[in-house]
Amino acid sequence: MPLYECVFIARNDVTQQQVEAIADNIGTTLGEHGGAVVKREYWGLRGLAYKVKKNRKGHYMLLGINAPAPAMQEIVRQLGLNEDVLRELTIRVEEIDPETPSAILAKRADDRDRERGFRGPKPAGRFGSGRAAGGRDDREEFRARPRDEMDLNLNDEM
Repeated sequence: MPLYECVFIARNDVTQQQVEAIADNIGTTLGEHGGAVVKREYWGLRGLAYKVKKNRKGHYMLLGINAPAPAMQEIVRQLGLNEDVLRELTIRVEEIDPETPSAILAKRADDRDRERGFRGPKPAGRFGSGRAAGGRDDREEFRARPRDEMDLNLNDEM
């Protein structure tokens, strides 16, 4: 049987349990038509690139499916009719590895592993962080000078 990956986005109003229920309904429909859900990943509530049906965020779910083509047509039809589903995308793939996380979850794991505190040495430059230590700026070109000292410097140059 062919393999498919189906990603659907549910409204942000619904709970994670309701998104899981949508995925369960897909699984039961596939079971009736001789297919099965091989892989299932919940990607979480994520921001959308633009408003979709007045929503700025959505619950993302990835399903790896092993099913005949008529069963997938029925799944796409049901997802299109479901009011809680904003968008769905189904593609045919060569293989599905249920053990390996998708690129989205792998990136999230990498972000958690990376240490956030240290961002490398400060770059060499004139201004550094923009503030001087102790609240004072000891660079001559930015130090406030008394008016009479400025007049003396101008007289010396003439």
